[in-house]
Amino acid sequence: MEKISVIIPCRNEEKYIKDCLDSVVNCDYPKELIEVFVVDGKSSDNTKQIILEYSQKFKFIKLLINEKKTVPHAMNLGIKNSTGDYIIRLDAHSEYPPFYFSKLVEWSKKLNADNVGALWVTDVKNKNKKTNSIKAVLSNKLGVGNSLFRIGINEVKEVDTVPFGCYKRNVFDKIGLYHPNLVRDQDIELNKRLKRNGGKVFLVPDVYSVYYARETFRGIAKNNFQTGLWNILTVYITKKIESLSLRHFIPMFFLLSILIPLLFSLFIPGIGYIALFIFVLYFISVSGVSFKLKNKENSFFLLIWSFIVLHFSYGFGSLIGLFRIDKLFLKDVQ
Repeated sequence: MEKISVIIPCRNEEKYIKDCLDSVVNCDYPKELIEVFVVDGKSSDNTKQIILEYSQKFKFIKLLINEKKTVPHAMNLGIKNSTGDYIIRLDAHSEYPPFYFSKLVEWSKKLNADNVGALWVTDVKNKNKKTNSIKAVLSNKLGVGNSLFRIGINEVKEVDTVPFGCYKRNVFDKIGLYHPNLVRDQDIELNKRLKRNGGKVFLVPDVYSVYYARETFRGIAKNNFQTGLWNILTVYITKKIESLSLRHFIPMFFLLSILIPLLFSLFIPGIGYIALFIFVLYFISVSGVSFKLKNKENSFFLLIWSFIVLHFSYGFGSLIGLFRIDKLFLKDVQ
């Protein structure tokens, strides 16, 4: 069997890192063929101490310090220190089944893939009607579009990106490392770059990770605002619109379809009704899907609000990025 290098970027993840590392320790892959680099971005909580405890107990787990704090710097640091034939990127907010590594390596060989990824099962740590509503929306097509790793597949698919992929080591020799200036979207950009250079990226149906979503509307809004913002900044930094996919810009187009008629209504009486019409159609669609998703563990109204918070925060983030592409946003990532 081939040696694998597992890289886990993290920062201030004391609530999640222990469960993540437990799932890595309990994997079925031979431990003598695993090296795990947990790359800490100078956490201000107890994350570093937890990692140190694991590294003292398990020799294959190593702590690296990421002075620049962001994910691409963490990944590049881990890759440069790695010696495995395959490089697997994990997320500290997630847990992984025992077969995760072995199945991904098996599929990589079978498909002759440059990168193979698994399904992303969204869950929450603390279950109540609000968090279950958020979880349902983040796993629904209306909520996340045609992001196949979120909504699921029944057969192997060639895709544009996957979460927490298993890369052949020579991928990074061919196309380079993670783009160091991308605080978000670094995995998407890397996979898009890989495909532009003739690489093959596959999503497989029988492997999954469990991702723990944020459990407050404020947390969802903040996270998706940043995602929407960085969609625009990613295109600006890479100078390539193809660094992302059309689905990443749908919330912005939706928001513009409401805001532009409202703006023109200041000069053209009655045109504001277009915005009202679009929002009413949106609300009806969201309500219909929420009705189908409703069960005793969530709430119809909280489902509707989850959709609205998700879409509007994402869209506003992209709009801010569109109109404020300047050094204000880029100074921290140069």
